[in-house]
Amino acid sequence: MVAIAMVATVVACSKDEYKKDYNPLIDDPQTDTPSTPTDPTPTSGRTEQYRPQIHFTPAKNWINDPNGMVFADGVYHLFYQYNPQGNDWGNMSWGHATSNDLIHWTEQAVAITRNEWGDIFSGSAIIDKDNTAGFGTNTMVAIYTSAGTAQQQSIAYSTDGGKTFTQYAGNPVVKNDDDNLRDPKVFWHSESKQWVMALAKGWKMGVEFYGSTDLKNWKHLSTFFVPLSGRPSIQWECPDLIQFGNKWVLLVSVNPGGPILGSGTMYFVGDFDGTTFTADALDYPLWLDYGMDNYAGVTWSNTGNRKVMIGWMNNWQYAGNVPCSPWRSAMTLPRELSLSEYNGKPILTSTVVKEIDNIADTWKPAGAQLDVKDAYQLRLTIDLDRNSTITLGNDNNESYVLDINANARTITAHRTSATGQSSFNGTFSVPSIQAPLNVTGNKVTLDIYVDQSSVETLTQNGTMSMTNLVFPKSLYNHLTVTGANHEAQLRQLKSIWN
Repeated sequence: MVAIAMVATVVACSKDEYKKDYNPLIDDPQTDTPSTPTDPTPTSGRTEQYRPQIHFTPAKNWINDPNGMVFADGVYHLFYQYNPQGNDWGNMSWGHATSNDLIHWTEQAVAITRNEWGDIFSGSAIIDKDNTAGFGTNTMVAIYTSAGTAQQQSIAYSTDGGKTFTQYAGNPVVKNDDDNLRDPKVFWHSESKQWVMALAKGWKMGVEFYGSTDLKNWKHLSTFFVPLSGRPSIQWECPDLIQFGNKWVLLVSVNPGGPILGSGTMYFVGDFDGTTFTADALDYPLWLDYGMDNYAGVTWSNTGNRKVMIGWMNNWQYAGNVPCSPWRSAMTLPRELSLSEYNGKPILTSTVVKEIDNIADTWKPAGAQLDVKDAYQLRLTIDLDRNSTITLGNDNNESYVLDINANARTITAHRTSATGQSSFNGTFSVPSIQAPLNVTGNKVTLDIYVDQSSVETLTQNGTMSMTNLVFPKSLYNHLTVTGANHEAQLRQLKSIWN
C-alpha cells in the first residue's frame, strides 16, 4: 500500500527542479497584452470534419479546462479556459456556455478576460445565497487563479446571471510569490460554517486547503500530499473535494503521469473534518478514467446531492496539434459521479448523465452495418467465458479495436494509425490502452458513445470509463464482435447543433 501523509510544510526546491518535464503550453505565463476579445458568433454550422456533434465545442478557437461550473435558476453554466484570439493556447480567459439540460449548449460572450494580475487560469464559481461576501444575495462569485509572474487567487462577481463580472478591488485574495498554486475549487462546508478552497500545488505536488467566511479573507487550513510510486515529478492540478454521504473524494488531475501517457485524473477516498482531508489507506493512484483524453474534470456546484462532472477531452502531450479548425478541443460528455464498492473497496463510478436521452432515438438491434449519421450509443452485453474483440470500422478501412480479456477482466483499446489521422504528433498513436473492467459475474455491459472524433467506453454501471480521441475520415459505421456470445443494441444520437 502507499503511505498516506498529511504535511504542514513541503521541503523547498528550486523552480527548475519542479519543471524537469514542463510543458510550455501550460507552464509559461503570458506576458503580452491581449487585444479586445472577439465575440463567439459561429463561423459555420459546426459541421467541419472532426467537429463533435454531441460534445460541447466553441464555434472557434482554443479551449482547455472546464471552469466555474455552477447551476443557478435552472441553468447549467460552463465556463472554460479559452483563447479569444486564436486556435492555440494563450490569452487565457474564461469562455462561457449555458445549458438547460447538460447536453444542448449555447455559447455566450467571453466572461472574464486577462487583467493587470495576468491570465485568468482555472477556478470555480459558487452562488452566495447568504451574501457572505457582501456583493448581494444569490450573487454568482467566480474564484480563479491570476497567472502573471506568480499564481495568486482572485475573485470576481456577477449580479446578472454570469453575463458580466466585476473584479473585486481587493484582489488577489490569496497572495503567492511563485507559480505553483492554482485552480481553486470552492464549496460551502456547513459543519464548520465556512467556505473551503482546495488549491493544487502544481510541480510542488499536493493540495492546500484554505477557509473563509466571506470569500475575501482566507486562512490556511492544511496541506495534503500522498507520494505516488513511480511518479516522482508530476504536476498536481484542478482539485475537487466532493462529499458522498459520510465519505469524501478528492479529485486531482496530474500531468505528465496519467494511467497510460500524459494527462490523467486520479482520486483519493477519505474523510474531511472542515480542516484536514485524510485519505483512506488504499493503493493509489486510483483513476477516474483510463483513457488518454479526460483531464481537468471537476463538478458543478449548487446541484445538491447530485454530482455532475465534465472534463477536457484532450491530453497535454498533443493538445496543440490535434487537427481541428477553426476550433481546438472539446469537453467530454457530462458524467454523474457516485461512490460505490467493488471487491470490498470504494470505487468512484461515472456514467453519462441521463439527459443524454434528450437526443436519443429508440434502441434497435445492431448488426454489422450501422445506419448512423451524427453520433450514436452502442450497448454491448458480452459473455466473459472467453476473450472477445470489438471492432468499429468505416468505409475508409479505418478501425478502432477493443479487446476484452475474460480471465484478467480487462479491456484494451488500440489507437494506432489504423484508427484515422495520427501523424500530427508522435505520441498520439498508442498501441495498447488498458483498463480493468471492475465487474463481477459472467457478463459485462458496455456503453460506447461514438462521435465524429471520439470514443467514450463505459461499463453500464460506471465502474470503468475510457475516453479516447480518434480522427477517422468518416464516422465508424461498421461493427464486428468476435469471441464470446454477445447482444448488441444501438440508438442514434442527434446533433446538439441542429
